Amino acid sequence: MNGIQNDIDVLQIRAAKLAWLLCLLVVTLIVSACPRNDRGPNRPAAGASERPAETNSPVAGATAFNGERAMDQLRKQIEFGPRVAGSAQLAKTRLYIVNALRDSGMKVTTDEFDVSTPVGERRMANITAEIPGESRDVIIISSHYDTKLFTNMQFVGANDPGASVATLLEIAHVLAANPQKPKFTYRLVFFDGEEAFCEEWDQCSKPDAPDNTYGSRHYVAQLRNNNELGRVRALILLDMMGYKNLELGRDDMSTRWLQDIVWRTANDLGYGKYFVDRPEGVGGDDHEPFLRAGIDALDIIQLAGYPYWHRADDTADKISPQSMKVVGDVVLASLPRIEQYLQSKSR
Repeated sequence: MNGIQNDIDVLQIRAAKLAWLLCLLVVTLIVSACPRNDRGPNRPAAGASERPAETNSPVAGATAFNGERAMDQLRKQIEFGPRVAGSAQLAKTRLYIVNALRDSGMKVTTDEFDVSTPVGERRMANITAEIPGESRDVIIISSHYDTKLFTNMQFVGANDPGASVATLLEIAHVLAANPQKPKFTYRLVFFDGEEAFCEEWDQCSKPDAPDNTYGSRHYVAQLRNNNELGRVRALILLDMMGYKNLELGRDDMSTRWLQDIVWRTANDLGYGKYFVDRPEGVGGDDHEPFLRAGIDALDIIQLAGYPYWHRADDTADKISPQSMKVVGDVVLASLPRIEQYLQSKSR
């Protein structure tokens, strides 16, 4: 009887082991059948587009730059219509920009000022949002937000300046969400009155009184009056950089070291085909008053290669969310390198 019981015990033990092995086999089959991401975080699947994923960000720990959200911000500007300096439409745009910046959690200030223009007195206002850094020294990222005055057409300025305003708003959103405090203080500045009121850039300019860059010249004058010129270490200007056929040459007025960092960063991110090594003649923009004041500055602009400049068909269909994302990613990834360069100059 004991022999029979022993045989039964052995059979039970073997049955239990077999059941355990079968269970293990089932679990293994289930796990192996589950989809896996063997491509890594940045490798596309076979046949997939090479465009960068919206979930990736060149700033560690930060929210990613969202090109579609920037596109929505561009369309909102266009809804206001032409946004000429001193107009009610630009006042609505200004309120929209201020609220968008505040929604990102940023402290925002506006600086109103009156200027004499070829079409009479105009009240203008620059908008500034600030992200305090470890240093009080400042890096400015900027765009103008007014459209050019035209009396013979409806000019809504999708690329000039809708795309750069939208990109700057999205950059502000990413920077405000970054849990790491930057080395330098960042200012996001929206300049009023960049556009000339007369048809040509210098057509109505007078000595020491250009008919253009009203807001940026006022901003530099305020820096000088407040003895703050020395605090501003660099300026990055965005202007006309949302075209779906994006190709950005090197502005021949810009500071070379700043330009080199941004172009090298673009290449490192795989965006070299958009930031190309050819000259881009601009002839004047909002970075010029800063350069004249001794502040290193860079203009990121596609002027010669944008066939819709100052035309009624500078409309949203010419703009790509991906182009704005490319520029946004490059600017954001360039900032730590710019900080490092400026710190090395201070030693």
